Amino acid sequence: MRLAVISDIHGNLLALEAVLADIRTRGVDGTVNLGDLAAGPLWPRETVELLDTLGLPTVRGNHDRWMGDRPLDKLPPAARFEHAALTEAQRTALHALPATLDVTGEVLGVHGTPTDDSTYLTEDSHDNRLMPAARALLVERLGAAMAKQVVLCGHSHRQSVTQVPGGPLILNPGTVGCPVFADLPVASMGEHRSPHARYAVLTRRDGRWGAELFALAYDWDAAAAQARTNGFPRWAEALATGAVA
Repeated sequence: MRLAVISDIHGNLLALEAVLADIRTRGVDGTVNLGDLAAGPLWPRETVELLDTLGLPTVRGNHDRWMGDRPLDKLPPAARFEHAALTEAQRTALHALPATLDVTGEVLGVHGTPTDDSTYLTEDSHDNRLMPAARALLVERLGAAMAKQVVLCGHSHRQSVTQVPGGPLILNPGTVGCPVFADLPVASMGEHRSPHARYAVLTRRDGRWGAELFALAYDWDAAAAQARTNGFPRWAEALATGAVA
């Protein structure tokens, strides 16, 4: 079994197209999307329209949920841009996505943790940087998902593979199109990252699970130019460099 895993596209159509093209060369059996599809000052509607043609099993991210249950004045600027760009039907469809996804009986897909799409699963925030969470806290966040063999998660935009002793392999594929969420001073702004489009392939071979992590070059200068044209210079910096000063 080979399963491509994508997450946190954030409306970056160019990065998504690069990732989808690469996935087609990997001989996978399917692709799972872990949410936050369109929140960003780039191509929200076009991204949702492309994903609609693919029909991928998709988990609802916190930004997808906010399209239905958060007032417009409580949204960060990039999410307000997304709200304006999408149709009411598209916003409703994002909100209706499932909070978790039973990929197989052994593999669970979530956005943040199994019970909270706004909490990091394997990290904690310290001084605007993400640090590994303590083992006891990680086990607490997993809850009943400790019984799974694999948990797929996103939200932190940080690519990683973590084996929990006595529990599942946790795979975060990283972010397709948003190395740093540049609207607010959030965890990861103090980190050095890169502008690459990221995803992963989960593989089961001889009864064991492993993962391949990919970081793809794409035309991030064009993505940055789109953000700048739409009035988001901090997003342009993040997209072009992978960091925000």
